[in-house]
Parts: sequence; structure tokens; C-alpha cells
Amino acid sequence: MNKLISFAAVAAVSLSHVAAAHALDLTAAVGRTGESTMTYRLGAQMDFNRSWFETGVGRLTGYWDAGYTYWEGDETSSNHSISLAPVFVYEFSTGSVKPYLEAGIGIAAFENTEIENNDLGSSFQFEDRFGAGLRFAGGQEIGLRAIHYSNAGIKDPNDGVETYALHYRASF
Repeated sequence: MNKLISFAAVAAVSLSHVAAAHALDLTAAVGRTGESTMTYRLGAQMDFNRSWFETGVGRLTGYWDAGYTYWEGDETSSNHSISLAPVFVYEFSTGSVKPYLEAGIGIAAFENTEIENNDLGSSFQFEDRFGAGLRFAGGQEIGLRAIHYSNAGIKDPNDGVETYALHYRASF
């Protein structure tokens, strides 16, 4: 738990320095795992403020995502995690409502190594994500995400866990 708090403190200080130069967007998500555990996620996102492969169809862009997730369980099986990931987004050019696809790979730290009947093997996990949604004029967004956590075989066991969530993003 002390490692998790230290990691969270370093992430918060780092993000506060970045926030002074760039606006942060806030996200909230509600989801379920494959075994029906509810997940609740709060996050902060900072756009790359860059575009690649811009055409009449769309553009490639992205953002940094820092998040906290509460994994609801009974008294002995709830969990907490924090994560940081670069996420790449292909945003289609269709006017004021823009569909998008996203993918990213980052890192996460869990409070303990068990969720449901899954033994993660270590608190350190990789976070892989895929998502799709709609971006609206004014900086709001709604979408669906699938996020998989695994330690990539660094330590056994490596059961991993997924969450499937509906998220909302607002710019400030």
C-alpha cells in the first residue's frame, strides 16, 4: 500500500506541473469485469496537441491518461489501482460530432494482487486498451473501452483481468 501511495504522490506532482502549461480534461467511467465486478474510474487526460496523417477522412492524435480505478468487491476482494498510459486516437472528420477509435499501452499499480478469482502475480501491471466513441464540439466525449491488465509474464501467476466501461470526458 505504501508503494501505491508513493506512486500516486509522484504522479500527482508530475501532473500538477504539466497542468500549469496545458489544460487537463477529466473523465469518469463505470464498467464491469468479465466476472461482473463493478469498476469505477476517475481520470485526467492531457492531449498531445499534435496530429499525424491528417487527411479529409480524419487524423491521428492522442493523449496522456492518468487514472484511479476502484474495483468493487466484498470486504476482502475490493481493490484500487492507478495507471498512466499514452493513448493514440484516430478521429474521423465528420463535422461537429466526430467518431473515433483509440488504443494504448501503459502501466498500472494495484493495491493487492487479487481481483475476483484472478491472481495478478504482482502489483505492477501493463494496461492495454481499445476504445471507440464520439467527440462533440465543445470538448465533450462519450465512449466504450475495453482495458486489459497483465504483468506480461514477469511474475507467476499472471491471470490478468479486463474491464469493459462506458466513459465520459469533459474539457475545462
